[in-house]
Amino acid sequence: MKTAVCLSLSSLLFISGAAMAVEEPDYTILLQADDFELRRYDAQIVAETWVTGDRNEASRTGFKTLADYIFGNNTTPSGGSSEISMTTPVKTQAQAANGNSSESQKIAMTAPVNMQQADGKWRVRFVMPSSYTLQTLPKPNNSEVSIIEIPVQTYGVVKFSGLAGSDKVADKTKELQNWMASQNLIVTGQPELARYNPPWTLPFMRRNEVMIAYQQ
Repeated sequence: MKTAVCLSLSSLLFISGAAMAVEEPDYTILLQADDFELRRYDAQIVAETWVTGDRNEASRTGFKTLADYIFGNNTTPSGGSSEISMTTPVKTQAQAANGNSSESQKIAMTAPVNMQQADGKWRVRFVMPSSYTLQTLPKPNNSEVSIIEIPVQTYGVVKFSGLAGSDKVADKTKELQNWMASQNLIVTGQPELARYNPPWTLPFMRRNEVMIAYQQ
């Protein structure tokens, strides 16, 4: 695969003072032009939950719920619980509506975290590590968490550094939409914001992306 409890990305990325290596979803670059790319992502398994509130409230609540799942509030096929490893990036997306044993092993949490709005609710997603299948992934104990398989998907992407404030994200989204229109692409999804870095990262070193799904 080519952001937390206590609600900070740092608590997920660092355990006992040591940095964790995080997995990114596998993708193939189909076209590259300056800061723009067309990518094809492999099929993914995600854990998702629906929450209410504004974006910040929803992300905090959604992260808590999904982090609770990956940190062990689950049941493995063998009947124990397992901690799931983290992946990156964290992704957010807004769209208009149309009994366990004590045995525990660590599972890495994946990325991206995806957030989508519909009917006043936000859907928050964590991508599961590629080592799991639907059959081997632990089942959530919380009924508010669902496991979904996402098929192969193509995206238009624009990359940028710095802080991902609303104005900058809006500008980058417009740039990406205009570029995708120039490529005669049929858009199939709403813009998603992907962030790859923990909050202490200096702005000029941050890696951000706006992504929009399209029909290949």
